[in-house]
Amino acid sequence: MNLDKSTKRIAKRVKSGFQGYPQITLAYFGVSAECATEVAVGFTSEQGAEVLEERFYSKGDAKKDEAIQTTLLKVIERANAKTVIEVAGVSIIK
Repeated sequence: MNLDKSTKRIAKRVKSGFQGYPQITLAYFGVSAECATEVAVGFTSEQGAEVLEERFYSKGDAKKDEAIQTTLLKVIERANAKTVIEVAGVSIIK
């Protein structure tokens, strides 16, 4: 799947807002606000449940990495996530 298609499908899921559980949370991290080198994917099965987390790393910008964006979409689909939340911006890694 190409990068544009993956990012649009993820954005569409994010825009739909809270729809219930299971929930996926996407958070981007990097050494600067312009380049995310890491993505944390949090999975919550139900309210109050422990958050399971997996991280993906990229040598470049993870938001523009086709393999990572396609993987994120597949994780969302396979988890049957009703809600997808994306933390705004890139958190700086110190």
